[in-house]
Amino acid sequence: MKRTLSVLALLGAVAVSGPANAAECFPIGGVAVPNFFSEGEGQPIVISATLTGTVHNAAGKILAQRKTETGLEMDIEHYFGRSDGGAFLTKDKAVLTAIPGKPGRYMIEITYDIQKDTTRGTLKGVHGQFSSYGLVDLRDESNLVGMVRYTGKICK
Repeated sequence: MKRTLSVLALLGAVAVSGPANAAECFPIGGVAVPNFFSEGEGQPIVISATLTGTVHNAAGKILAQRKTETGLEMDIEHYFGRSDGGAFLTKDKAVLTAIPGKPGRYMIEITYDIQKDTTRGTLKGVHGQFSSYGLVDLRDESNLVGMVRYTGKICK
C-alpha cells in the first residue's frame, strides 16, 4: 500500500508539473499608429507603423481587398520588430466596418497569425494569434492613416 501511494504521488507530481517543454505564454499589447502608402493601381498598399508596447515597429502590405455588405475585408501581412532584435511575420485578416455618415472611415478589427519559422532573435520560437481594433481613414489615397490597439497572448 505504501509503495502504491508513492507511485501515485509521483505520477500526480508529473501531471501537475506538465511536460518539460510546455509553452510559456505572455501578454502582447500596445498601440500602433499606421501610415499607408499606395503604390498605384494593382500594387499592394504598404504599411509602416510605430508601436508602443510589446513590439516597437511594424511594416507590411495589404495583399487583397474585397468589398463586403458592411465595408471591406483585407488580407494583410505584417513584419513586427522590437528594439532588442526580436521579430516575426504574421498573415492577417482585417474586417473594416464602414462608419455611418463618415464616408471612407472604418472601424477595423485584425486577427494576426504568427507564421511558423519566421521568428527571430529574442522572439525566436513564439507562436499564436493576437488581435487589434481601431479606426482607419481611407478617404485620401495620398494620406491614408489610422490608429489601432493590439492585444492578446502569444507563447514560446
